[in-house]
Amino acid sequence: MDKQSRTKGKQKSFEVLAVIMKASKKERQIKETTFFLAVLPIIAMIVLLGVGYAKFGLNVEVLMLVSAAVAALIAVYLGYSWDDIMNGIVGKLSKTLPAIFILIIVGFLIGTWEIGGTIPMMVYYGLKIINPSYLVVTAFIVTAVVSICTGTSWGSVGTIGVALMGVAAGLGAPLPIVAGAVVSGAYFGDKMSPLSDTTNLAPIAAGSKLYDHIKHMFWTTGPGAVVCLIVYTIVGQKIGSGLGVGVPENVGIILNTLESVYDFNILILLPIVIVLAGAILKKPTIPVMLFASLFAMINAIVFQGFNLVQCFDSAVNGFKLSMIQIEGVDATAFIPEITRLLERGGMISMLGVVLISFCAYAFAGALSVTGSLDIVLNKIMSLVKNTFGLISATIVSCITAVFVTSNGQLSILLPGEMFRNAYIKQGLEPRNLSRTLEDSATVVEPITPWTAAGVYMATTLGVPTMQYLPWACICYTGVIFALILAATGIGIMKIKPDSPYYQEYLELNKEHVKN
Repeated sequence: MDKQSRTKGKQKSFEVLAVIMKASKKERQIKETTFFLAVLPIIAMIVLLGVGYAKFGLNVEVLMLVSAAVAALIAVYLGYSWDDIMNGIVGKLSKTLPAIFILIIVGFLIGTWEIGGTIPMMVYYGLKIINPSYLVVTAFIVTAVVSICTGTSWGSVGTIGVALMGVAAGLGAPLPIVAGAVVSGAYFGDKMSPLSDTTNLAPIAAGSKLYDHIKHMFWTTGPGAVVCLIVYTIVGQKIGSGLGVGVPENVGIILNTLESVYDFNILILLPIVIVLAGAILKKPTIPVMLFASLFAMINAIVFQGFNLVQCFDSAVNGFKLSMIQIEGVDATAFIPEITRLLERGGMISMLGVVLISFCAYAFAGALSVTGSLDIVLNKIMSLVKNTFGLISATIVSCITAVFVTSNGQLSILLPGEMFRNAYIKQGLEPRNLSRTLEDSATVVEPITPWTAAGVYMATTLGVPTMQYLPWACICYTGVIFALILAATGIGIMKIKPDSPYYQEYLELNKEHVKN
């Protein structure tokens, strides 16, 4: 057989193979997803995380991948191909990449703020000014103010939150309690700030208006903040009276050490001003954070005596005590509190959060192929009979979405789109829906250990999610007050004839109105 014949033979073989593959694709039929098959991977994930993580302390990443495997096997059983599953996973990952990039930049910022002296300076004056009896309530109020101004809970925790944890460590206060107050303050501000992404996303998903939404949240978030102030004041008083006799000496050592390592002046706080100004002026987050980090590195070189190589190393790997080369200062002799305070940050420190995000989105992507979450949410919707049932169903749907997707934004969008018409049909203004979305999705995310927010808070504050969870009061009081208002009818905005939603309400209830 000559070369030309062999070539023709190969071409025919490829053509036959292509026809077979095309035929097999046509023959492949997609089965309909039943409720049992839709809910099975969700139950598997809850059981795996509940038993494996909560009971035995197994790695969340592996458990999420096993859950993703269950979802993928069900998709294959229903007739979906591996390409379909991979496309679903890649689609989910592509949507979260901007948030992951911001996360890595936060690590960059913390590392530069440590070497530049910004975070140590906040800790230094915090130790001098803050009364131990009011540390917890101060942590809540200060973080809330910063979060309202910046519109970012993550940025607030990564900056002022880290500084407050340093103050807590110096005073010998219980770190889980202070961490809970920091998380509460950060998410109170995140909910109430017009600069926050979730605060803008919720009214978009529900069809309400931004400032109507923010005003309406005072009904649930306001009482939650009051509960926080009361709890943190009472607990703070007990902490202040219970601190050991050796604490003042410990604080003195920390203050003297920081004075010996850093040169504190007003310019050291310039990175904070840049971040706050950028938020107020609504400038893009990443450029603002990088600009603030640049000034922190300039401070490190000009005032702190570090070189450019050390600044870059701190930005990537985090600040290390070994970088301190000051005559008469032995960094190896520093007390443990100084090590915990200063050795922080760096882009590398955020890779654990990135990894768990990838694993969580692998599960969400595999689940999205079969439309399982939509089926589960529709089933919940069929059980709704009144206002209390509708709001309860919204809360359950949001929390379920957070557990399943590990994404706060997605957990707002999915239920928001699904329940919008149901609220209007029942004569409820969309602002009721947007408020409920924030009361359940936004604040539940940071107290869920396997979400990016939960891992980030735990990593940044140095306290496991399950330890600060009981003290993050704002993260569950919203749900409690939402249910109380739903049951009593207080704070529930009804659609009136002069409402812009009244015509839509009439159209959705056309048959009922005719009768």
